[in-house]
Amino acid sequence: MNVTIMVNGEKTSHEVEDRTLLVHYLRDAVGLTATNVGCDTSTCGSCTVLLGGESVKSCTVLAAQADGEEVRTVEGLAGEGDEMDVVQSAFQQHHALQCGFCTPGMVMAATSLLRENPDPTEAEVRTALKGNLCRCTGYHNIVQAVLSAAEGAR
Repeated sequence: MNVTIMVNGEKTSHEVEDRTLLVHYLRDAVGLTATNVGCDTSTCGSCTVLLGGESVKSCTVLAAQADGEEVRTVEGLAGEGDEMDVVQSAFQQHHALQCGFCTPGMVMAATSLLRENPDPTEAEVRTALKGNLCRCTGYHNIVQAVLSAAEGAR
C-alpha cells in the first residue's frame, strides 16, 4: 500500500507492506534513525514520536494508521540553523543522558508533556515519563531537564 505522511514538515510517500510499523517506516523508508527500536512491545518508549501532536510509541502504530497525518521525530524539533529546541538544550545542559538510546523517546515524551502542561510538577514529570525506560540513569537528571525546559519555555 502507498502511505503519505508529513514527517517533520516534509511530505513523504512510500509503498509499504500493510503490516509495516511506523517506527520502521521512519527508519527504513524515510531514513530518520534517531527513533529507536528498543523492544517492539511498547515497553521501553525509545520509539516515541508525536503523531498528530500526541505522544505515541511508534512500534505500536502501523504506518497505514499514520497515512495523511503529521509525525514529528526528535530530528524535527531543531529550529532554524539546527539550533536545538528548549527540551533538547535542557537535556544537554542537565546531562540527562548517558548511552543516549532512550534520549529521543524521552525528549519526545517530554515535548508532548510540556505542550499539554507547560508548568508541570516533579511528580507530573515522573508520571508522564513512566512509559519511557532508561537503563543507565536514576532519572534524576532527566526529570531536572524537563523541569528546566518548562522554566525556559515560560
